[in-house]
Amino acid sequence: MILEELLERYPRAAEPTLRVNFIASIDGAVTVGGKSGALGGPADKRIFDFLRTTCDALVVAAGTVRAEHYDALRLDEAGRAWRRARGLPEFPLMVVVSGSLDLDPDQLIFSDAPIRPLVVTRSGSTPPPGLADVAEILTLGDGEVDLAAMVAELHRRGATRVLCEGGPRLFGALIAADLVDEVCLTVSPLLTGGAAGRIAAGPEGPPRRMVLRGVVAEDDLLFLRYARSGPQVVDNPVDDP
Repeated sequence: MILEELLERYPRAAEPTLRVNFIASIDGAVTVGGKSGALGGPADKRIFDFLRTTCDALVVAAGTVRAEHYDALRLDEAGRAWRRARGLPEFPLMVVVSGSLDLDPDQLIFSDAPIRPLVVTRSGSTPPPGLADVAEILTLGDGEVDLAAMVAELHRRGATRVLCEGGPRLFGALIAADLVDEVCLTVSPLLTGGAAGRIAAGPEGPPRRMVLRGVVAEDDLLFLRYARSGPQVVDNPVDDP
């Protein structure tokens, strides 16, 4: 899919939105060999990169940062130019959610970051040496991270289009807090079996009705976009450069 198609199919909403992006196998596995990368392909990577380009903040759980060996949130020149043309900061804000602060300050997500990442934690957590030198640490919540307060703080900072890449427990907690506005799901053409988990894991709660906004197939991958019910309004025309 070219840029114009991506803009049409994955628009940047006019209103504050929390969008979640995940990939799963046909039989529901969220990982192969403990990682999600083996499920995707070039088409999925293009959408993955595009969603990062159009968000204000990228939220990810510390466990996913460790398991997927996250590097710094750097965009290519085309992505930075797209953002500059719309008056957006050149790079989105990287946000890491960690209850324990079990994070390595030397990991590239921190040490090579173009802008200082934000680490959101709960009260009573002790940061490892050096983490405060490479990231801003924000404490929200007792016992567990207050995700609603986190989203409100991001909005206060002007980051109103939020993208979450997981992991499953963070996704499940966002669902439980009724914070998810949109889900972008890639279905990988693999049957994996095994004991891999589902894309969301968390407390039981009432189902949330979503509306199918888009379906695309490419290279045997199926790309689905669901949003909360109601009219869809976007702030970028389809033919943006």
